[in-house]
Formats: sequence, C-alpha cells, structure tokens
Amino acid sequence: MIHILDLQDRAPQVIAAFLLETEEGPVLFETGPESRFSTLLDGLNGLGYAASDVRHVFVTHIHLDHAGAAWRMAERGATIYVHPRGAPHLVDPSRLWTSAQRIYGEQMETLWGQMGTVPEKQVRALEDGEVVRLGGVEVRAVETPGHASHHHAYLIGREALIAGDIAGVRIGRGLALPPCPPPEVHLEGWLQSLAKLRALGPRRLYLTHFGLFEDVEAHLEGLGHRLRTWADWVKERLKAGQPREEMVAEFEAWVMEELRKAGLSPEEMGVYELANPARMSVDGLVRYWNKYHPEEVMA
Repeated sequence: MIHILDLQDRAPQVIAAFLLETEEGPVLFETGPESRFSTLLDGLNGLGYAASDVRHVFVTHIHLDHAGAAWRMAERGATIYVHPRGAPHLVDPSRLWTSAQRIYGEQMETLWGQMGTVPEKQVRALEDGEVVRLGGVEVRAVETPGHASHHHAYLIGREALIAGDIAGVRIGRGLALPPCPPPEVHLEGWLQSLAKLRALGPRRLYLTHFGLFEDVEAHLEGLGHRLRTWADWVKERLKAGQPREEMVAEFEAWVMEELRKAGLSPEEMGVYELANPARMSVDGLVRYWNKYHPEEVMA
C-alpha cells in the first residue's frame, strides 16, 4: 500500500511524500524540504513508524522541495537512491544551495530549512531501468529528463508510478501544469519522457504536487499540450522583445484564468501558485529558448 503524506508546506496539498509498506519495512519516496521535516516525522509516526524504521529513501531529483530532507533521513540510517547526476550534490550540496540562494535570497531558510550532507556510502545511484527489490516489491528507476536532467520516476510493480515533477503539477480538481523552473528545463527531453511514461502504461500516478491520479492517459496528454503551449507562448513574447516583468504578469494572469475556467476557487489557484510559481516557469522557458534555440527568438 502507498500512503500519501501531506507535508503541509504553507498550505495543504502543496508537497507530498509517499510511504510504501513492504515485507521488509517502510520505503519512502521523496522527503520534501528540510523545513517540513517535523511534519514528515509526524506523518510517519501516524502510520506507526519512526524515521529510523525507514531504511530506503528514493528521491526523484535533488530539488529542495523533493530531497531537501534526504540528509535528515540519512542521519537516521537510510540509504538514499537517486539519479547518478544528482548523487554528488547529496554528498556535497554546496553548489545546489548556492544556486537556490540566487533565486530565493532571504527566503531560503524559511522555505527550505537547513542543508546537510549525505555520507557517500549511504547514496546509491540508480541507472535508467535499474530495479531494486525490497520485500517482494520491485522498484524500477525510469530516467525522465525534461524538468531536470537528473530526474527519475519510479515504477512500483507495473501499475504505480512515483512521478516527481515530470508528470506535472495537479492539485485536486485542477489541470495538469508543467513546472518549468530554471536552469534545466528541456522541451524535447520532456516530451520524450512523457512518451516513455505512456509506453510504460502505469494505471496510477503519484505526483509530489499533489497526490494520486488515475486518468493517466488524459493527464499526460493534457500536460504535454500545455507544455508545448507554454513554450510557444514564451517564444513569441521573446521574439517581440517583451520585458520580463510584463511577461511574468501576463503569464500569471493567463494561467490563473485557465484555472478559473476549470472551476477552481481563488484559494485553490493560490495553492497552484505555491506549488508552481508562474515567474519560475517564465524564467525557465526563457532560458530554454535562449540556450537551445536562440535563432528562434531573435527579435
């Protein structure tokens, strides 16, 4: 059974972790940020577990909202499973922390808490397709770049997929939206990853932002459509030379209107903004076009 742990990051249904119960004990997917570690502990305790009972922790990628508390779990004895390109940043997170500080500034500790190191002997890098067998359950690493180059989704058995950010942000009755923060968003890679997920054919998607969804094909199709639409939207405004602040304001209004049309309340739209800030996606897509296709956005 897979339990959804709501880490209550500034509001309900912003960040989830997932606990899989096996014959060998509990297995954790995602840790959330260190700032929410006490809430993660409460969630584990509510299911009858201490953090020290969790010997295996899988993180989809090393962004702080997904793996920021991995070192806290390692302190309690867990092995941390991660993409090979993410592994060095768990052992030495200084570059990751510095990069995040440039974006979040004085909000760093409030949003993400503290950063610590994971001992190298407690980090296990998983290659694409590698299978870990735990208590009669198979967990398969599925390399899924696009949101980040070091992103894995995890297929549990044949039906359940811990999707991280590659399958988007979807909260409650809302739409599936692509989180596109800098610096690693890559449109072509993301679309290939979505095709890879379709080929796997999972019946259940577990999204870190947020929860369980079973309309897998429609979800992935809608996400791919919005990813292409968002990228084209930013491209046209870059070509027109629109200033960043105008672009961010216009983009945020456009996305909020789409959510409003889908029937969401202002409160629900606010949760989306916490999980997937509009300005971050603008900055990520601007960087994508300027880095990979500068000839297409020259004014």
